[in-house]
Amino acid sequence: MAAENETRHPDDTAEWRQRNVPVFNENRFKLGVFGQNCSNGCTITHAETTFEPTYEHSVKISRLADRLGFELLVPVGRWRHFGGSTQFNGNNLEVYTWAAAMACHTRDIMVFATSHVPTVHPILAAKQAATIDNISSGRFGLNVVCGWFKPEIEMFGMEQLDHDERYVMADEWLSIVKRLWAEDDFDHEGTYYRVNQGFLAPKPIQRPHPVVINAGSSPAGREFSAKLADFNFLSITTMEKAAAIVTDIHARAAAHGRRCGVMSYGLVCCRDTEAEAEALYRRIVDEGDWGATNTIIELMLGENYSYGSNAAEIRAMGERFIAGWGGYPLVGTPEQVVDKMVEIAGIGVEGFILSWLDYHEELKYFGEKVMPLMREAGLRV
Repeated sequence: MAAENETRHPDDTAEWRQRNVPVFNENRFKLGVFGQNCSNGCTITHAETTFEPTYEHSVKISRLADRLGFELLVPVGRWRHFGGSTQFNGNNLEVYTWAAAMACHTRDIMVFATSHVPTVHPILAAKQAATIDNISSGRFGLNVVCGWFKPEIEMFGMEQLDHDERYVMADEWLSIVKRLWAEDDFDHEGTYYRVNQGFLAPKPIQRPHPVVINAGSSPAGREFSAKLADFNFLSITTMEKAAAIVTDIHARAAAHGRRCGVMSYGLVCCRDTEAEAEALYRRIVDEGDWGATNTIIELMLGENYSYGSNAAEIRAMGERFIAGWGGYPLVGTPEQVVDKMVEIAGIGVEGFILSWLDYHEELKYFGEKVMPLMREAGLRV
């Protein structure tokens, strides 16, 4: 049957999204907060901070980001820690309930849930997403992850699938979710799921569906994003490599007759002087938890990620994970940080989800010192 959203919204979907969905607004460079729901956030370190992974503290961060005009809040989906002396990310708030709660404490910013395909049935995911989209008046987004952290998947009593097969499963999972958001009374008989008379009400407010993002970086991951996601979140190592990935994702999406935007993520270390900013970055790395970091590196290398294999490359990779979960570090004065953002925007990246050692306090500084310069540079209206 025809999608309900299509029949009740006759005007153009792209125009509707631009008017109503923050990640499609007029700002050239979107801004988000990444990882505030987990202990240590995105820094695998013992460096001192006032950040804590509590509900109350997360509300403070979310409200501030909302007041500053940020477009999105993206949590880390996590079920267990990575060991080490920090037990990195082990203390965390579950993402769907967190998103619903943050929606109730904010007005304009989008709230995402980072959902593991193997751990959440697509009917449940679609229902939770539609509910939060209604609670938030159309501000929910779904970050689809395939489950790369093997001990998490095994904790559920399941076997980890091969890398590319996980994306085949995710394709079927998300296709069912999207059908539930738009259709009623359909059957599905697939490789991984069977749905008998699929039904969902209420439908999401957003059309054609809530925003979907994904951070697949392999060829299979890029193809998944290009086919089914609204944005791919790439990890920037060099500008040249990132520019090539942006071009590749755009071309893959065009082959499917659609558009997939590209955003990225990284840690902000911003101070009045370059020396102060560099000192903050070095403190995070010098007090890093290499036990947890080495666990992540071994998992990543086992996934055949192209980070290199010699000692120097692996050390640099580890520092990137300690200081920002492998993202691109924005280190320097407010002017230098904005210059880096201008460079990143220039290769076709449309936004950044940010983390800090001390989220709330450094976000205040970012709003006061960096955002005015972003407007002057044409990154924000």
